[in-house]
Amino acid sequence: MQRVLKKMPNAAPYIVCFTAALFFAYELMQFHLMNPISSMVMKDLGLNAANFGWLSSTYLFADVIFLIPAGIILDRFSSRKVILGAMILCILGTFGLGLSTNFSAACLAHFISGIGNAFCFLSCIMLISRWFPPSKQALIIGLVITTGMFGGFIAQSPFAKLAEMLSWRNALMVDGLIGIGILALVFLFVYDTEEKQTTSQETFPEFMGNLRACLFNRQNISCGLYVSFMNMPLMIIGAVYGSLFLTQAHDISPTTSAFVISMICIGTIIGSPIFGYLGDQGNKKRLMVYGSALSTLTFVIIMYMPSLSVGTLIGLFALLGLFTSSQTLGYPLITQHAKTHLTGTSTSVAAVIIMGLPSLLGPLAGSIMDHLSRINAAGEIYFPLESFQTAFLIFPIGFLIALTLIGTIQEKQKILV
Repeated sequence: MQRVLKKMPNAAPYIVCFTAALFFAYELMQFHLMNPISSMVMKDLGLNAANFGWLSSTYLFADVIFLIPAGIILDRFSSRKVILGAMILCILGTFGLGLSTNFSAACLAHFISGIGNAFCFLSCIMLISRWFPPSKQALIIGLVITTGMFGGFIAQSPFAKLAEMLSWRNALMVDGLIGIGILALVFLFVYDTEEKQTTSQETFPEFMGNLRACLFNRQNISCGLYVSFMNMPLMIIGAVYGSLFLTQAHDISPTTSAFVISMICIGTIIGSPIFGYLGDQGNKKRLMVYGSALSTLTFVIIMYMPSLSVGTLIGLFALLGLFTSSQTLGYPLITQHAKTHLTGTSTSVAAVIIMGLPSLLGPLAGSIMDHLSRINAAGEIYFPLESFQTAFLIFPIGFLIALTLIGTIQEKQKILV
């Protein structure tokens, strides 16, 4: 297959990168599917909101732990081989979660899937930085994120319906089989550029010096924080607590709630290539300001405007996904300032921040919700609107912090090719 792609030099970069993006989509599906099956898993395994938050966060913990090693590995070894190995782990974790019978086993399985996630988006960034010139990278990254968001969308309402039909455990078995199909496509169509097909060599002092330079680079840290705060609703509301919020605070059915929450993914699907395209034209920082400000306004309306209809909520969550997709612009601002042989490590430093903050703030939000929960006449725990309004203050505060961080980010002039 590699010989065939070499005969299509104009199409090969797109085929390679967007096939790799299917792995990213699959990983996002594994993370977001915890949202529509939250009530089923909590009931089956006997979990409260905080425990479910910790279960969901094991995915992020694995991601954070392995992100730096993932970046180091991707800077030195074949992206193709790394993707194949990481995806096998993810598939094993998916089957394991479906077979889990207790909290500990479920956490371990979800943790294994999270290890694979540490490599998926970094692999895409690495391939894009090698296959495309800087003047096209923001758009391609935006399109890759759009591809990934389809996985997040499928994990909401479609997966909720599948789980209702088959049970959440059998739905995960189907999910694992889908992963095997994507693994076959990656095996056939993803390969490295010729200069990346050999392993790089460096001394240990050089390795440590490069690692320190990436860890303490202000651009990596600032971009990582901006993306993390802008990505927070997708990571916590979209993947963990969104359905609980709509079913308990707005009395919407679980299937409808999953559909409404999936609008965050739809908004991101639309917004990522738009921000990417506009960012490639220049002035990424101004677009990031607009994204932060409009995200804050949209979220405040969602949380504090009374008696919102389902149709209005659909529109608002779509707008939230659209405006927060300005986070797409943080990635090319990292890769374009990184040394070529440190692209993976630089991106992984930012990714630790991007994934690490939600892994801490997600359980914190769950703990606040538990503290403000109530018990109804039937003796069941429920979460009033006030519990969500208090716990979800982390989002508008995060958007405002992201807004202030933009001043610390450097942007190069538009690069012409």
